[in-house]
Amino acid sequence: MQFKDYYQVLGVDRTATADEIKKAFRRMARKYHPDLSREPEAEERMKEVNEAYAVLADAEKRVAYDQLAQGYQPGQDFRPPPDWDSGFEFSTHGFSPGEAAEFSDFFAGLFGQTGGRPHRGRGATGPVHGDDHRAKVLLDLEDAFTGATRQISLRIPQLDSQGHVGVGTRTLSVKIPKGVCEGQMIRLAGQGAPGSGGAPAGDLLLEVHFKPHPRFRTDGRNLHLDLPVTPWEAVLGAVVTVDLPPGSLRVRVPEGAQGGRRLRVRGRGIPGEPPGDLLLDIRIVVPPADTPRARELYETMARDLAFDPRQQGRE
Repeated sequence: MQFKDYYQVLGVDRTATADEIKKAFRRMARKYHPDLSREPEAEERMKEVNEAYAVLADAEKRVAYDQLAQGYQPGQDFRPPPDWDSGFEFSTHGFSPGEAAEFSDFFAGLFGQTGGRPHRGRGATGPVHGDDHRAKVLLDLEDAFTGATRQISLRIPQLDSQGHVGVGTRTLSVKIPKGVCEGQMIRLAGQGAPGSGGAPAGDLLLEVHFKPHPRFRTDGRNLHLDLPVTPWEAVLGAVVTVDLPPGSLRVRVPEGAQGGRRLRVRGRGIPGEPPGDLLLDIRIVVPPADTPRARELYETMARDLAFDPRQQGRE
């Protein structure tokens, strides 16, 4: 999809205040509203203006967009970086996927998600429960095995006295439950928006994602790992040690194992009810012939084994 410069669409500077953005939107609306405008492609331009205003008039979305937009030009091919929105706190009464679909793929890809307690808009009477807020957080995989209490900082919009939007931070102490998995929600009661008329505040929903790990990959509660073995361990079979976040595990490599074969160790993935499995993909690592003795051994195998793996594929 193509990157959209919402400031350019509204004709305002990136340092524009909320009032300046509102004035620019009204000016553009008078120019391109389909019922009033004689401009060519007025309807399409009005959609672009509405989309830009939906982001820049919302302090939460604007703060996230400003960070994401650095270094991109209008029309440039764009793919959001992985977890670009982690650490941003959003109100959940934004756009549903259906509403976001009225705008561009760019907008829907960034802001077309919502969740939590539905928002009661203007005109609601009586006590109103505060809106839930939502944020994506990146945790260490090791925390899923042991549980932990972590200090998590979230980025929130902050307006100065002139109405310019900036980034503020609020830090929370969060208990990470043992067995938490990718996509799970941690609910912090009363940490969302305040209620009105004596109603309680909303909750803060933290959507769990794991930081990239140098060794492991996750799929739900299952844990994936490439298992390097020597040629003789693969041919003769062996018992090898696998280091896991909570400790080590002895695993049997069956005799005659081929590269790419997957071993499953049940119940040794992320804890839970039930726990996940540990999935080991065998990767045969060939030692180098970097000494005269090593080279001699390879020459002996080449002469005595008479093995041609390519011949097997032609049979």
